[in-house]
Amino acid sequence: MAVTEKQTLVYREELTPVSFLERSGTAHAERTAVIDGDRRHTYSEWRARSRRMASALRNAGLQKDDRIAFLAFNSEPLLLGHFGVPQAGGIIVAINTRLSADEIGYILEHSGSSQVFFSPELEPLLEKAPAGIRRINLATEFEPFLATGSEDPVESWLEDEYEVCAIDYTSGTTGRPKGVMYHHRGAYLNALAMALDLRLDSHSNYLWTLPMFHCNGWTFTWGFAAVGATSVCIPKIDPPQIWQLFRSGEANAFCAAPTVLIMLVNDPNAAPLEAPVRLFTAGAPPSPTIIGQMAELNFDLTHVYGLTETYGPFTINVRPPGFEKLPPQERARLQSRQGVPNLVAGDVAVMDDQMAEVPRDGETLGEVVMRGNVVMKGYYRNEEATEEAFKGGWFHSGDVAVMHPDGQIELRDRKKDVIISGGENISTIEIEQALVSHPAVMEAAVIAVPDERWGEVAKAFVTLKPGQQATEEEVIAHCRTKLAKFKVPKSIEFGDLPKTSTGKIQKFVLRDREWGGRDRRIN
Repeated sequence: MAVTEKQTLVYREELTPVSFLERSGTAHAERTAVIDGDRRHTYSEWRARSRRMASALRNAGLQKDDRIAFLAFNSEPLLLGHFGVPQAGGIIVAINTRLSADEIGYILEHSGSSQVFFSPELEPLLEKAPAGIRRINLATEFEPFLATGSEDPVESWLEDEYEVCAIDYTSGTTGRPKGVMYHHRGAYLNALAMALDLRLDSHSNYLWTLPMFHCNGWTFTWGFAAVGATSVCIPKIDPPQIWQLFRSGEANAFCAAPTVLIMLVNDPNAAPLEAPVRLFTAGAPPSPTIIGQMAELNFDLTHVYGLTETYGPFTINVRPPGFEKLPPQERARLQSRQGVPNLVAGDVAVMDDQMAEVPRDGETLGEVVMRGNVVMKGYYRNEEATEEAFKGGWFHSGDVAVMHPDGQIELRDRKKDVIISGGENISTIEIEQALVSHPAVMEAAVIAVPDERWGEVAKAFVTLKPGQQATEEEVIAHCRTKLAKFKVPKSIEFGDLPKTSTGKIQKFVLRDREWGGRDRRIN
């Protein structure tokens, strides 16, 4: 029998995040891999569970590249699926639990998923799932399912590291959700970068505040296992519980969107920690105010930036020499930048409409574009959208930013969020940062609203801190001390803000309300 050239290459192995757990099952055999409530699994036990899941899936008929869906809260089974499914040769489809039944049904149909593992509380969201899809209740059927598998090593079906290991669906705020394809190589590399940049090691206890369905937990679903860290699973954001875990030392690292940080600093349990807790924040640009507040509570915060299409974080804020000697306000201002590409990401640039790089002056606006190892393979079953996203040989983020002289990017807006008032471009992020610097303001969102004189002007939507009061006039007066006159919001509406499951403020909901009945959303 002839041996293929690939089989003789003793100096090459296809990269896959599955290898992290296979190695840690030996290297960190007796260390705790996962904590989920009262359940704990060592790495040797957890590797055995992954092998059982992989062989159980094959025994149930899984063929190479079959899609296996999860509709589940953060939990050990969902985390296990990130290893067991690709180890079996399948593709994991982790679904956003905050989507509607119609959207979830669409994702299951569009992805062609043959099975869906679900948290029992979420079963009503499967009412529009395709007929014939196999459903497995994680509370009652998951362990019996694993019991049908074997703990023996699983023969790999991976032939090329660019094969797809996960499909992550976008939130679908501008149409049907798109399936973002992650390949084994990108997942492997970005997971290593995340573990390295968050400084995880075998003594780290990583707390799952970030949804595992969101960019596969920014690839930390794989990265923690590469270094033998412990994953601590909690199903939902519970600030008192989170503070208790930090104070006890049961958790010392996590990731969260700025809105979760706002919840933590405003919780009655908030007080400086004895030992620092490391964290990544992304999902929306954090204000210097929240960054400063987290520092006062002894959180070691690093700002990262990316999209679903870039495996989560693509860039990281790198602190300059002498950073620790700077005044707190200056440190927070520098930390609010989105930074430079992580170690394995590739290239990032800020370009104008002619695909020319803008000057590195910290002032000229352009679109953030990326290319490299951790850009998606494309949109599943959507060549037209893929071609549009990859125009000119770069992935187009749709985010507007400036490039600073030191090579760090700083977001100023989404393209659709830039306000053009009287011919002036106004950054909504700049206004939002001014708003949250008011001592009574907890969070804020700014959008363009129609105006007869200026075409459109800025309107702010503000949530006040519990127990705090402020009038529209007071907050506007505060903004005048921070912003140029033409940037100050013309009106303010107080109340709760609409959000996605990952904490992003849904500005499109606010736009729908303000621009209703108009055939276009620009004046």
